[in-house]
Amino acid sequence: MTTRIRTAAATASALALAAALAACAPTEAAADTVTVYSADGLRDEEGTGWLDQLFAEFEEETGLTVQYVEGGSGEMVQRADRESTNTQADVMITLPPFIQQADGLGLLQPYEPEGAENVDVKDPDGKWTAVVNNYFAFVYNTKELSEPPTTWEDLLAPEFEGRLQYSTPGVAGDGTAVVIQAMHDFGGLEPAMDYLGELQANNVGPSSSTGALGPKVDKGELLVANGDVQMNYAQSRTMPNLGIWFPSREGGDPTTFALPYTAGLMEGAPNADNGRALMDFLLTEDAQQRVAPVAGGFPARTDVASEGEDAEALEELMEGVEVFEPDWDDIDAHLPEYLDAWREATGS
Repeated sequence: MTTRIRTAAATASALALAAALAACAPTEAAADTVTVYSADGLRDEEGTGWLDQLFAEFEEETGLTVQYVEGGSGEMVQRADRESTNTQADVMITLPPFIQQADGLGLLQPYEPEGAENVDVKDPDGKWTAVVNNYFAFVYNTKELSEPPTTWEDLLAPEFEGRLQYSTPGVAGDGTAVVIQAMHDFGGLEPAMDYLGELQANNVGPSSSTGALGPKVDKGELLVANGDVQMNYAQSRTMPNLGIWFPSREGGDPTTFALPYTAGLMEGAPNADNGRALMDFLLTEDAQQRVAPVAGGFPARTDVASEGEDAEALEELMEGVEVFEPDWDDIDAHLPEYLDAWREATGS
């Protein structure tokens, strides 16, 4: 059974269709389709997000139909791995370290899209290419908190008990990013786990979707949650109480790291040529010029200027924030160890 999800209207019925697709057994893909497994963040409920717009235009120009399945970064890789003997997806869009994980599992085949020569963040073997640049961040409720927290230590305060949440590491890309950020800021796995174990007293509990946390913060159900610049900046356009901030240690400067959306062509893709065409489309100059004003992120192509009010606001948001570069290959190699340590520290 194949379920078609139209990108022009991401309504409740579309979400129901996505759930139905997830429950269906794998079958033969139609030749005029391209199936995308993607982390959340680049579409919206109104159907006006970056991927919504590009998918609709791609369908009109090519006559192909985009079949879209969305979930946590780790969730999408796990699904693709389960289907590896009968691959269903043509393209995967996900965050590191899950794109590296997908490659390590043999789920990706080499393909460098047109325009990739102008992309700095990409696999040297051509297995994946960034399509939207992005950074790890936290969000806070600007109505109830006159100023955001500034340090990790601030989050241990009693006022955040039951009103703080971060998405589940190993399932959500941004949740995994919490572990990576904490390891960097606290100087290693053990001190990071000591802190996250202490923070668990305030944590609401697991969440497979980071995108679901922004609305909870905006409504005041939560005061603080994890996220990323692109997704939360886009959400803030319709969520007036959502503010973005970056953590630091007491006495230190705020830090973050790049967390780009990356696209790779699936090994054994049923419609590989259609997948290649879609990846090319995501890196066109026109698509990249719309990353800031539509997606709320940063263009992946270095030859495409990011201009306008949104680009200026994003640049201002990043001022004074130190950007470090994780060793993604090392993180991919040790991710199971890090996740086991997190589960032990938090009792999750």
